[in-house]
Amino acid sequence: MDVILIPGFWLDASSWDEVTPTLEQAGHRVHALTLPGLESVATDRTGIGLRDHVTAVVKAIAAVGGPVVLVGHSGGGPIAQAAADARPDSVVRVVYVDAGPLAEGQSINAQLPVVGGEIPLPDWSFFDEPDLVDLTDSQREAFRARSIPEPTGVAYDPQVLTDARRYDIPTTVIACEFPSSQLVEWIAQGHPYVAELAATHDVDYLDVPTGHWPQFTKPVELAEAILTAIDRA
Repeated sequence: MDVILIPGFWLDASSWDEVTPTLEQAGHRVHALTLPGLESVATDRTGIGLRDHVTAVVKAIAAVGGPVVLVGHSGGGPIAQAAADARPDSVVRVVYVDAGPLAEGQSINAQLPVVGGEIPLPDWSFFDEPDLVDLTDSQREAFRARSIPEPTGVAYDPQVLTDARRYDIPTTVIACEFPSSQLVEWIAQGHPYVAELAATHDVDYLDVPTGHWPQFTKPVELAEAILTAIDRA
């Protein structure tokens, strides 16, 4: 299976380096993406928006030329969703890693502080404690050293969705910060945070209890969960 890995904010393709080997050893073809504006700290991010990232994933799907599994971490989750919405016949499963689909018109995170026209990785005090579970001091230092400012438009632009067939694409949520039971409870309560997930026809859940960056804190466990999701595709 061809598997496209979409990183979350502030990260490039290398953020999947500890996850990829397990997937490849299982026989899958892995395509880890570096999205526009995330090539380096020196890259000009002016004018790059959410649709530019979605378009980059759609092009990656086209380049594969066959069925794909999309895996999106964090802010990469809604990007995976929009790409699947654009190419529903090519995506056999969407896997959300501590993420989920976003409702039409919503922004991924319009609360992130903009500095100099872009969004650098905030101070750790900006994040909630569940985000940081298992992330050691050395991992925090390495993350900050490798982090690349996020284009403002990617976080602030509204989500655009056009094809209701996205609801037919099988979906897996890998729950990290919150147990999957919490997500199921929110769906039952009609919480708007999970409205798009509630509308999806085929959803299953896998738990990898840790913080918001399991590719750093529990890469082997995350890779095994992704393999389980792929096997269901």
